[in-house]
Amino acid sequence: MTLAAISNFDLVSFTDSLVSLGTAFVLGTLIGVERQYRQRTAGLRTNVLVAVGAAAFVDVGLRLSGADGAVRVLAYVVSGVGFLGAGAIMKEGANIRGLNTAATLWGSAAVGGAAGADLIAESALIAMFVLASNTLLRPVVDGINRQPLSETSTEATYEVHLTARPEALAALRERLEELLDAQNYAVRDSRSVERGEDAVELTLTLAGTSARPAELDAVVAEIAARPGASHATWTMRTSD
Repeated sequence: MTLAAISNFDLVSFTDSLVSLGTAFVLGTLIGVERQYRQRTAGLRTNVLVAVGAAAFVDVGLRLSGADGAVRVLAYVVSGVGFLGAGAIMKEGANIRGLNTAATLWGSAAVGGAAGADLIAESALIAMFVLASNTLLRPVVDGINRQPLSETSTEATYEVHLTARPEALAALRERLEELLDAQNYAVRDSRSVERGEDAVELTLTLAGTSARPAELDAVVAEIAARPGASHATWTMRTSD
């Protein structure tokens, strides 16, 4: 085995691997520094290891089986890093965190894969776009998020809530559906929950993904004023 290892050593190929891994290390460091600075789950070392690991696997595949081997290994790298990125995604209540971190790891793998395939310029180009996505687009995202939410242009889930006495619920529900239908709002789903002995809360989920607040305000105001109704309102959820 030792003699085979010595006989397989080729200075030119070794230098080529050194350049590929060195490029992946440097570019992965650039991506990782930005992630570490922002205190993300996958920081400097994780991004460097992903880039260098991807470069190493593709480089070995290229050395052993040529371009076909590199392509096969690269396909496994893409799927494997997908599983690694899934570990960085966490769900906290209705919020999901880590999607950008997972996508960055995927980008680091692309950087390493290109470097391992001796596409040094392309590897640097990919790294540049990954960095630009995480830095230059941040002010754009912040600016959009600071804009007032427009109910008529935002895709969301709209629900109308009615609390009423049990004996009046059936008539109030029928009237509520008539009011919604008059405003061209179809009901997708409904559910009711008892709120004590003398109150039931009815929730109607609308089929549309956009609505006009003034129209829904008018609907709940009218139904809330009818006998038997104690409270009516509507809500919008964008987490879905």
